[in-house]
Amino acid sequence: MRRAVVLVSLLALVGSAALAANTANQTVTFQVSAINEISVSGNPGALTVSTATAGAEPDQVTDASTTYNLTTNGNNKKITGALDTAMPADVTLKVNLAAPTGGTSAGDVTLSATAQNLVTGISKKAEGTKGITYKLSATVAAGVVSQATRTVTLTVTDG
Repeated sequence: MRRAVVLVSLLALVGSAALAANTANQTVTFQVSAINEISVSGNPGALTVSTATAGAEPDQVTDASTTYNLTTNGNNKKITGALDTAMPADVTLKVNLAAPTGGTSAGDVTLSATAQNLVTGISKKAEGTKGITYKLSATVAAGVVSQATRTVTLTVTDG
């Protein structure tokens, strides 16, 4: 009987030791913020209007050497474009951004100091190397325009 009591006591000790495990808890706080990022591959080449057919306006010049990358985790976003300073009179700079999947390009858009919609309908997208095409044109009324620069700002914003 004494053996039975010792055996029962020993089993009780082993059982309670197995049940008395140590634990620790942690609370993990997390969040995913709005992400709206755009980058470009570099600057386009210089655009120089220098030829015309006799009796017609000067020939438009084009550069399609740059691309953009886009990441957004939002819905119904758009890309706008604006110049830092207006173009000279009778000189027009247009841009055309290829749309990411599901978005819609506005095609050739004349740039000004006021933001213009370039691509709309963008939702939850991460795509790269989308084409950018610039077109520069001038009428004869522009005369001779010295070389100048303009900064084009592309912005991802709510659509």
